Amino acid sequence: MSDTNNPRDFKRKIKTREELLKIIGSRPREKKIIMCHGVFDLVHPGHVQHLMYAKSKADLLVASLTSDAHVSKANFRPYVPQDLRAMNLAALEAIDYVIIDENPNPIENIKYLQPDYFAKGYEYTDGGVHPKTREEMTALESYGGEVIFTPGDVVFSSSAFIEMGPPKISAEKLVTLMQSEGVTFQALRDALRKCEGVRVHVVGDTIVDSYTYCHLIGGTAKTPTFSVKYDREVDFTGGAAVVAKHLRKTGAGVRFSTVLGDDELGRFVRDDLEKHGVECRAAVDHTRPTTNKNVFIAGGYRMLKVDRVDNRPVSDRILDHLKDSLRETSADAVVFSDFRHGVFGRHSIPELTQCIPSGALKVADSQVANRWGNILDFQGFDLITPNEREARFALGDQDSVIRPLALDLYKKANCRTLILKVGEQGVLAYRAPSGDVRSFFTVDSFVTNLVDAVGAGDALLAYATLATVATKSPVIASILGSIAAAIACEHEGNNPVAPDDVSEKIDALERRTEHL
Repeated sequence: MSDTNNPRDFKRKIKTREELLKIIGSRPREKKIIMCHGVFDLVHPGHVQHLMYAKSKADLLVASLTSDAHVSKANFRPYVPQDLRAMNLAALEAIDYVIIDENPNPIENIKYLQPDYFAKGYEYTDGGVHPKTREEMTALESYGGEVIFTPGDVVFSSSAFIEMGPPKISAEKLVTLMQSEGVTFQALRDALRKCEGVRVHVVGDTIVDSYTYCHLIGGTAKTPTFSVKYDREVDFTGGAAVVAKHLRKTGAGVRFSTVLGDDELGRFVRDDLEKHGVECRAAVDHTRPTTNKNVFIAGGYRMLKVDRVDNRPVSDRILDHLKDSLRETSADAVVFSDFRHGVFGRHSIPELTQCIPSGALKVADSQVANRWGNILDFQGFDLITPNEREARFALGDQDSVIRPLALDLYKKANCRTLILKVGEQGVLAYRAPSGDVRSFFTVDSFVTNLVDAVGAGDALLAYATLATVATKSPVIASILGSIAAAIACEHEGNNPVAPDDVSEKIDALERRTEHL
């Protein structure tokens, strides 16, 4: 009955429930079937004891695991995606077959497969039978099956193990995702090459990021005042302008529409963008300064940040300039990079959106920081890339775990693809599901040496946009965007990420996964 005799062919144990029913047949059967069900986020000694005891009570053991979509017991869970969890179980000799349960509980599959026994851990009898266990027992009794409670001298929790120290399985998770989507490392390289020549129009707030390096002299005795000695200052073109520079670095054709002050920093931005080959269509506002954020650094520590900003909405004259610039463009993608320093607001966003050329990919990122931006102001876009804090701000939700939060944002934004940045955890992406692809997936962070996280989201936005245009694949867009973000984090300052560096990172990832 079993087709799993080859120990190196354990993946063949993973079946759909329809495939499994054809193999085991309908009741009555010659061989007894026992089924275990769980999340199995990390297979630990408690799981192994439970599974081995279950196998001793029947001829064939079926392990059923909860699909990712129905795991919501803790934030950032499951830690291990369902395909990799299925492989982990299939590799165990005691298990004959593995199925991924796409339902919120095992009741439907119990009725469909009708196992002779359903194994539960002994802890489910503590304090009486739980109502959910009673439902399972009722389903089994409807056709003559029964529950077996496995003894357990030690009860372990996957959550406890993960919280003590998550396993380093980012490479395994990446390979599992790529295999399930038919994506290869060569496809990533091909997508990177296809970015060259893509035409992108960026609209947004320019920021000059200044790094003032000092060293600490001491402090005063009477007041809590630090005394530092000035060493040097370095200015970086940031905000929406560095998004334009990231895009241009790949070889894309980039037009950038923004507002600048009539000042030295405004001229610095123009010169810098011209040097990098970005076509800058800046409107000059004589009444406001070029936005400047100056961080003071001593001994590697960021001591103080001083912002020179004017966050008033731009004037009608400047808004008309931005709208005319959009109407005149011929672009494959339009990126709205919103830092809420005047360009975007509740009234300007609809007007600017209406000016996006038909057929262009519509992309938006709204970085609220300490201001009142809202990613939900950008309705019906093809791609949005907020972070967790911005998502919680937009939804007024500080309590939900991350996946339901992302799904709620995805639905309310009415977007085609959501790439939600979750810091050191990487990204969680939602897209329209089909018979071939699932609705969401995760990509772990690729950072190996964190130096400066400022600007990582801008790099992700740029590379994800280009990859979406080039391949129309949210998976490739999320991977390339995450790689670019990692590279940005591994260097100090807000500098554009070069495609050669992305290619090197792809090569390194491929070498790490060659044995998988």
